[in-house]
Amino acid sequence: MIATPPSRRTFLAGAGAVTATALLSGCVTSGSGSGKGQSAKGPVTLQSNLSSPQAKSAMEKLVAAYGKKGGPGAKLNTVASETFRTQLPTYLTSANPPDVLTWYPGSVADTYAKQGLLLDISDIWSGPDLSTYSDAQKKLCTDSRGKKVFVPTDYYWWGVFYRKSHFKKWGVTEPKTWDEFLTVCETIKGHKVASIGLGAGNGTTWVASSWFDYLDIRINGAQYHRDLLAGKHRFDDPQVHKVFDRWSEALPYFDPNGTALAFQDATTALLQGRTGMMLIGTFFADAAPKDALDDIDFFRFPIIDPKVPAAEEGPTDGYFASAHTPHAGEVKNFMSYLATVEAQEIYLKGSSGTSIPVNPKAKDSGTPLVKKGRALIENAADVTQFFNRDSSDALQPSADTALTHFLSKPKDIASILTTWQRDAQKIWSQ
Repeated sequence: MIATPPSRRTFLAGAGAVTATALLSGCVTSGSGSGKGQSAKGPVTLQSNLSSPQAKSAMEKLVAAYGKKGGPGAKLNTVASETFRTQLPTYLTSANPPDVLTWYPGSVADTYAKQGLLLDISDIWSGPDLSTYSDAQKKLCTDSRGKKVFVPTDYYWWGVFYRKSHFKKWGVTEPKTWDEFLTVCETIKGHKVASIGLGAGNGTTWVASSWFDYLDIRINGAQYHRDLLAGKHRFDDPQVHKVFDRWSEALPYFDPNGTALAFQDATTALLQGRTGMMLIGTFFADAAPKDALDDIDFFRFPIIDPKVPAAEEGPTDGYFASAHTPHAGEVKNFMSYLATVEAQEIYLKGSSGTSIPVNPKAKDSGTPLVKKGRALIENAADVTQFFNRDSSDALQPSADTALTHFLSKPKDIASILTTWQRDAQKIWSQ
């Protein structure tokens, strides 16, 4: 596994940028992997999982802007997010893989790098944009061999989101502690509304892992959580049982349709007032009408044990490239462009604008929601990524199975955790 994810203000450290034109004229064009320094003619293929309407449109604008720089440009291929997730290993191991792919840094990228599937892009990290990125981001994008394999472009936060107008109507305010949270849940339930939406069904089962992650980092701390996902603790550990004891306290307030709806549909339920709150990342806003964003707010996942430093989930997104690309030179030019102020601002302006650019010179949307989210991450005691990002894509299905079983039959928790440990051990042993 690679370095500990960034914490506190280290995301935003660094300064300085140049224009994209100057950058592109000075990019390194020697490659690694099967490209062997050659740059075959033709556009760079970009395989993207950003399939919601706003995100897809923003990616199209980004690729179009790169095309105007001259050269062969890039060709965008957008794949439904859950199809992308399951097909990613096939993309990377195919005889003719996409050149560049959207995905995540950290342990999940290192898993693919260890298999020799990712292009070494260490040389472009000395460029005028990437060299200004924070040390935490540099570590996050470095594999266990010491090679840079990822270009980060934006990050976001998870929180408990709600509509301000609905909270006002129900007479509730943001809770800070777990007991206060349960009281809010009870009040909302009294209005004949499901207090907690989920969205862990119909292809987005992984959303349930957010509840496991947050309860674990609130009860056992961020380092224990990362060690657990790395196989240094067991899923049937008594400390993990404590996570589910707390979760059981909130289960009566969950939407009974929570494991049947995808997060996009759960977003609609939240906006329409059929549910009161939802623990989700800001990407959910790409499925929300822009005119509803001003009425959306969030609060930090409640504190359970004040002695445990309050960590937050702040995942980073970006790009890696296939080691077998025949366009190594152009791939590096394109990935250098993705690190620029211009590229990151084009994407943010075209999408919902609820993520935060990694380039220290790039501007975020500046909305009250984003300012609050940035402060949440900057002031966190530690920052984790997400279940699969802090472990591996291969381990996520074991979590999906365990957590959906728990949500339907919470009394089976002892056997659920025994099975989860067995399944996880098989992955760790590979």
